[in-house]
Amino acid sequence: MRVLAIVHQTDAGPGVFAEEMRERGVELHEWMLAERGTGPPLEIAEYDAVLTFGGEMHADQEDRHPWLRFEKDFLAAMLDDRMPLLAVCLGSQLLAEAAGGSARRASRPEMGWHEVEVTAEGEADPVIGPLAPGFTAFQWHSYEAVPPPEATVLASSPVCPQAYRLGERAWGIQFHAEVTAADAAKWTNEYRQDEDAVRIGLDPDALRAENEERIKAWNQVGRELCGRFLDRLG
Repeated sequence: MRVLAIVHQTDAGPGVFAEEMRERGVELHEWMLAERGTGPPLEIAEYDAVLTFGGEMHADQEDRHPWLRFEKDFLAAMLDDRMPLLAVCLGSQLLAEAAGGSARRASRPEMGWHEVEVTAEGEADPVIGPLAPGFTAFQWHSYEAVPPPEATVLASSPVCPQAYRLGERAWGIQFHAEVTAADAAKWTNEYRQDEDAVRIGLDPDALRAENEERIKAWNQVGRELCGRFLDRLG
């Protein structure tokens, strides 16, 4: 099995998903799409699935990051080709736009650990269902994905949809199931670089303590979620 991961910045890559794939013998290729002039390592037809991850940029910043338009068009083509997809945070927002939905600023940022509830439809979903009835997720976002009407919303928080499915082959998740302990620590330590984190008064000391308490179990949740997605490919 061969999987392509679209990565937008070095501290927001496939994380523990990569660990799960390595243990399963999956060949994982990372594509730094934001780097001008680069393409995927192989022809897209040689991949069994595409994953796309987060980044500090926002889905509506095509003027600053022209490659965002390219990625939306690319994901739309992948949907048309029925390529299995798993999209995280920014990736989930781009996937929603590619499918005819939208991405917009959320009513408030969710940064740190937040409660997520699995919907009735989500309970029956092969990827999200085992997380029912709910879970505490690591998050870091100011925007939200608004899936198109035909999507199935699988999980939500008081702020926004947290997981959705398009057809039977594409999933978007807003929470960071892939995040490593190192990346969670880096985002926390460098929170002042995020104006929304500063605006909401994020407490880095409290978040560091909660990260230490929760991250090991959360990493196992993330690996299992990735594993269930890979099982669907099998």
